[in-house]
Amino acid sequence: MFSSSHSLTGLTDRSGLIFGADYNPEQWPAATWPEDIRLMQEAGINMVTVGVFSWARLEPSEGARNFGWLDHLMDLLHGGGIRVCLATPTASPPAWLGHEYPETLPVDADGSTLWYGSRNQFNPSSAKYRQAAAAITESLARRYAGHPAVAMWHVGNELGQVSYDDETALGFRTWLTRRYATLDRLNQSWGTAFWSQAYGSWEEILPPRKAPYLINPSQKLDFQRFTSAQLLSLYRAERDIIRRYDTRCPVTTNLMGFFRGADYFAFAKETDVVANDWYTDPADPDSHRLGALTHDLCRGLSGGMPWLLMESATSAVNWREHNVPKEPGELRVDALSAVARGADGVCFFQFRQSRFGAERFHSAVVPLAGENTRAFREVAELGKELRSLRQVAGTSCAATIAVLFDWESWWAAESPDTPTNRLQVLEQLQAYYAPLHRRGLSVEVVHPSAELGRYGLVVAPSLFLLAPEHSNSLAAYVRGGGQLVVGPFSAVADSNGHLADGRFPGSLADLLGVDGEEWVPLASPVEVRFGPIQAVQAHIWAEDLALRGNTGKVMAHFGAGRLEGRPAVVRNCHGAGSSWYVGADLPAEALELVLADALAAAGIASPLTAPLPDPVEAASRGGHLFLLNHSARPQEVGLGWTSVDLLTGTAHGPELTLPPFGALVLKEPVPTQTGAAELSNLKNDRNRGTA
Repeated sequence: MFSSSHSLTGLTDRSGLIFGADYNPEQWPAATWPEDIRLMQEAGINMVTVGVFSWARLEPSEGARNFGWLDHLMDLLHGGGIRVCLATPTASPPAWLGHEYPETLPVDADGSTLWYGSRNQFNPSSAKYRQAAAAITESLARRYAGHPAVAMWHVGNELGQVSYDDETALGFRTWLTRRYATLDRLNQSWGTAFWSQAYGSWEEILPPRKAPYLINPSQKLDFQRFTSAQLLSLYRAERDIIRRYDTRCPVTTNLMGFFRGADYFAFAKETDVVANDWYTDPADPDSHRLGALTHDLCRGLSGGMPWLLMESATSAVNWREHNVPKEPGELRVDALSAVARGADGVCFFQFRQSRFGAERFHSAVVPLAGENTRAFREVAELGKELRSLRQVAGTSCAATIAVLFDWESWWAAESPDTPTNRLQVLEQLQAYYAPLHRRGLSVEVVHPSAELGRYGLVVAPSLFLLAPEHSNSLAAYVRGGGQLVVGPFSAVADSNGHLADGRFPGSLADLLGVDGEEWVPLASPVEVRFGPIQAVQAHIWAEDLALRGNTGKVMAHFGAGRLEGRPAVVRNCHGAGSSWYVGADLPAEALELVLADALAAAGIASPLTAPLPDPVEAASRGGHLFLLNHSARPQEVGLGWTSVDLLTGTAHGPELTLPPFGALVLKEPVPTQTGAAELSNLKNDRNRGTA
């Protein structure tokens, strides 16, 4: 998937880090395009994405082609030294397609058609939509493959559509016949003996449309798998057309981080470059941590290789209920966070702010107020800094910790028939990630099927579904000396969503050294005691646990109430390694204790002398430590050594103060007692571009 010819390497070798934006010139007169290119050059932008929403302009009526404007634009961009990520426009079909072929429009679970007049108005299973999308894609690929401006291809946009129509029902049945072969096997896998749901013919099977009460969870899980597979097949179909004409440039599509609608581990295997959209929420002081987790997911999706931040915002977005703009300097640290965690490029939506349409209030590189604005000045300053970070391009982030995540398990865990809807998978991920983030430790978010041997610590915050081969892999990892932390409500069900017989946590019970009898959603908080002194409270979830075998040790137990004295956290020896099972929704201070114990057992130490203040982020890449302050207040950091900032040449450490929205990129590791001569050499290295 990541061959040298189909990755970011060929792009960053020439210009260093990619710096770009979505460019929608069809919204503006052609007379403005040369001025746009001048502003791109001034901002340091070296690549723009073109054509994402231009289908109606390219094909104004069925079969017609209008490429003259795009020919002119492509030549202008090439002449200005701006490379193009050329998009297929298939995310937003023209009105004529929905009008002439209403079967291309999606239908919701209630049976209502979702009409044109917005975007994403297509049914992923529609043969007519696929035919039209293939035709415009082939026209683009035939015409522009080999154009000197084209550096990358971008298929569609944020693929996430779902439909419940009759054509989708037919596609779902076809997918099910491939998966199960016989109705007997499907009925068994779906547990249709419950509520008299048995199917006597394939034609009886429907997507999980609106029903009087709870829908079969196994049916819903398979429909989510099918929908994800349909979206991926759309991507593959367009990619394969492009590849027939262009075997040189990488092909990708923009993912959306922790988006429920598609399994991105499957998508990542099919893309030449993992590209992601991430929009920080300036109103949420913890948004930067979710951003870091999302970036670590992108690196896990890319197999540890560099990835691309395809979309981000210069300031406010338009789609939240209350759209707070970014503070001065916030744009910079948001962008550097992605670079610090493996991104080889940072791109914005969009280049020039729209005057009309549903995104007219979305920020841009060039606001309506023009170039003499804070936003444009900050983008231009960031462009200069990214050029000074050229040497970071292509380097890795050597992660010693894996956080396990699985889309199918996420889908199954949050079914409405589970004991609670308050134990949310993404919230669990963030809770277990936070102590690692505060220590500045390198993490990758990977699938349970990943090779785990290269990680010193594996954290599984929520694995409701766990295949036997993945249970065996975890057991082998710990037996071989690895350290494993598992969160609550894990190893509950098989791949069909059927609950495991016997005591939980099912296939992990021996490994974790616990026997569970009953899940206990809490009506009121319950105390969890770590030893005789420290106590915290669980608010949502507890489990009635006992030790299994004689190798486990109770780290924490429940206080007064029905679970008094029962284990809440158990550490178990298994071969040469250890595991921790957490049977409650522990608050941050308690998860700090559990993960500190696991980190010590794994021999993993923070590069810092003390945990970071919450607004500060630290991440290592390519022999450099990025320190980023995501707040409007100065923050103290205990570095423990002395170094020189790659961005300014200024010496820092061992204790330092990050200014509001400040950023440092420090060479590591440098001993604390570094002398003046060594600091001078580091400064000289920086000036030569070799630091």
